[in-house]
Amino acid sequence: MATLLALDASSSACSCAVWRDGEVFSRFALAPREHTHRLMPMIDDVLAEAQISLTDLDALAYGQGPGSFTGLRIAAGVAQGLAFALERPLIGVSTLAALALAAHRRYRQSHVFAALDARMNEIYVGAYHCQDDTVIPVMADAVMPPQSLELPPANHDVQWCGVGSGWSLWEDMPIEVKTGIDQCFVDPQPDAADMARLAAKAFDAQEGRPAHEVIPVYLRDQVAFKRG
Repeated sequence: MATLLALDASSSACSCAVWRDGEVFSRFALAPREHTHRLMPMIDDVLAEAQISLTDLDALAYGQGPGSFTGLRIAAGVAQGLAFALERPLIGVSTLAALALAAHRRYRQSHVFAALDARMNEIYVGAYHCQDDTVIPVMADAVMPPQSLELPPANHDVQWCGVGSGWSLWEDMPIEVKTGIDQCFVDPQPDAADMARLAAKAFDAQEGRPAHEVIPVYLRDQVAFKRG
């Protein structure tokens, strides 16, 4: 089994985790605007708890977005720097997929709508089918006004679980979406512990890439480019 380190700074939370032979060691803290000061000490702490050094890592991973532009760049910079120095592959993990896995593990949900508040009256959103700690996208991660959100066309008979800060904009969402949501959890934020689990599966599938090939996913920039 792989040994890897995952980092995340995509939200007001800062986190890191080590996956070692199926066991996860993690640190998580709500630390708005403190990511640059908190991340490296967290890495030292979690490596010490796992009783490994950086050279024991087989790969690195980070929350590639969507999320805070500044936070994504912080995590990307640290992860890419370590991957370059160690000559290890890097894996980018969707923050929305990590939220979906969290809902699956904590609340035993199998159909999860993950949403993050993207500011400017928009949300980042992705829909996933979750089973046996695996998340399968059924709608590509996207950014949109909450008024434009729709249930995946082939899954109107499914009761969805909403997770993430984007659901704080519930009042602005279409009635069709509200009737399809069975439960909603607004407080969870992306966590490197969930990213480590997803990254371990990606590494086993040989999805690790050279550090320079793995870049943050902002979504809003992508939409602006397509419309330009």
